[in-house]
Amino acid sequence: MQNPIVKYILSNHILLTVLLAGLAFLLLEIKGILLIIFLSYIIMAALNPFVRILRSFKIPKIIAVVLVYAVVIAFIVLLVIPILPFFISQMESLLKAIPAYIDASSQSLGIQVNKTQINSLIAPAASSIGQNALSVTSKVFGSVFSIITLFILSFYMLLDRQRLGKAVPNLLPEEYKEKGILTVHLVEEKLGAWLRGQVVLSLAIGFITWIALTVLNVPYALPLAILAGFLEIIPTLGPIIAAIPAVIVGLAISPIMAATVILTYIGIQLAENNILVPKIMEKAVGLNPVVIIVAILIGANLLGVMGALLSIPFVSAAIIIFRALK
Repeated sequence: MQNPIVKYILSNHILLTVLLAGLAFLLLEIKGILLIIFLSYIIMAALNPFVRILRSFKIPKIIAVVLVYAVVIAFIVLLVIPILPFFISQMESLLKAIPAYIDASSQSLGIQVNKTQINSLIAPAASSIGQNALSVTSKVFGSVFSIITLFILSFYMLLDRQRLGKAVPNLLPEEYKEKGILTVHLVEEKLGAWLRGQVVLSLAIGFITWIALTVLNVPYALPLAILAGFLEIIPTLGPIIAAIPAVIVGLAISPIMAATVILTYIGIQLAENNILVPKIMEKAVGLNPVVIIVAILIGANLLGVMGALLSIPFVSAAIIIFRALK
């Protein structure tokens, strides 16, 4: 039997509209907090299988969780942080060289470009990329405090995962609890598979792109490869955006080199879609390209860069929940 308060609210359209509008306003006001919680949940879901493996060796849960996080932090400290200064300096050089590359590319194609306008657009970004690296990172994650909160929250989510997985289903009526627990499990499985798959794909695409561009003797092969790996997290649009600067650099050398670079990026995408994705992302939820683009645009408009990056797992989770409600 339906709760009389709920029944009254549903029957009163004006009150229902006011409550929904208030809820929407509240969610927008705390969107930064919700973003951290969602990202923490994804990290927890991605790391949980590794904790299960350690637990199978009779390792206590707290030690298993600490070991998993120690490996993640060691990876960031030993591999990611050391390469950042070199990557930033290379990107500075690349941005400063882009006007010259565009000029050379336009001459190869026999067209005229406004070099002054291009310089005025790119020069500020090139001169300030190093100084703005920390502020860009802060915009992506919110703040250093948010990053620390992210790790602490995901750590405790992983430590208390079983009880957390039953928290929402326990709010449901008895006849829906089992379905609720199954839905939470499916969401966790899909989100975890998405993050693990994206990390592996990004590393693989970055490495393959670096090898290919190095073999072709394309300048700035490493920063272009890192860019390709990073943008791999954005389906459909990411690889296209990553290919543009590489094609410009190639076109500055010769039209044949530009064509070779284009074919190389197409070849990498074909290999990814037909070999890597089926093997690595088989558990991830597939989405229509139109849905992906719309989700990215909405996510970017609401939450900036992180909104665009997390729009795909959010939509995937929403689809699973929607299917469970049928």
